[in-house]
Amino acid sequence: MTQDNIRQSIEQLKQNLGRTIVGKEDAIRLVLVALLSGGHALLEDVPGVGKTLVAKSLARSIHGRFQRIQCTPDLLPTDITGTNIWNPSSREFEFLPGPVFANVLLTDEINRATPRTQSALLEVMEERQVTVDGVSRLVPNPFFVIATQNPIEYHGTFPLPEAQMDRFTLSLTLGYPTEDEELEMLQRLQVGVTADELKPCISQEEVQELKRLCALVKVEIPLQKYILNLVRATRQDEEITLGVSPRGAVALQRATQALAFLEGRDYAIPDDAKFLAPYVLSHRMIPAGGRRAKTIVERLLHSVPIP
Repeated sequence: MTQDNIRQSIEQLKQNLGRTIVGKEDAIRLVLVALLSGGHALLEDVPGVGKTLVAKSLARSIHGRFQRIQCTPDLLPTDITGTNIWNPSSREFEFLPGPVFANVLLTDEINRATPRTQSALLEVMEERQVTVDGVSRLVPNPFFVIATQNPIEYHGTFPLPEAQMDRFTLSLTLGYPTEDEELEMLQRLQVGVTADELKPCISQEEVQELKRLCALVKVEIPLQKYILNLVRATRQDEEITLGVSPRGAVALQRATQALAFLEGRDYAIPDDAKFLAPYVLSHRMIPAGGRRAKTIVERLLHSVPIP
């Protein structure tokens, strides 16, 4: 792909998502960062702010297959991965694929599923495959998980373990729209385009190519040391019970490359890492004494020297 084709593809993708998602430019950019860095996104927000709309619009835009899992306490792991069923006519077991065999998978209210069911997503989010009865099967490529959870309501929920949280490249909130944005949303109900009516603007092959080019964005050694200093500072801070893992450092560097790529650069700068750090690091740590993780990360950003 030429530079002009790259910029055109990225702008078309942003504009396509903006046709259904009103006034959430930063959220769109962060979701694309998660997608192009090869990771997944966790949306922690109250109901009704457009989390499902983001996932459906993205799937339509990349001409991908969209699947949705509504998590409940009675959901089983095989309801996610699929299972083998007996076929009387052929007298053998056949594999019935689960909803994970999609390009964009929306796992709605993931913290309402039991830990056993949540763990069914661990392998597929990391390895892009599921193993059922000893047989491993690859999921489609690209494969992108958008999980949601309500940060306010905790009744009947099962908090995600640290290993599960670590699988998400970043965590973000959409937030309530402004008055003007909410008015525009109501106006679009009459003349706007719904997610189901969106036309694909980029192919799955082009998404794979964009991901490959993202990985080529240059990250100089001083910036890598800055990322490491941020991550290691979370392990030594007295307000943090559990600091960020090495996977978090890798995720922050890859996200930094993706953001630089979206901004039209072939090199990353410290401002990329500073902008992304609260979204990439906060959900990977356990604060002490009820403190807010993002507040701690913002404090560390002021204390760790910038290269």
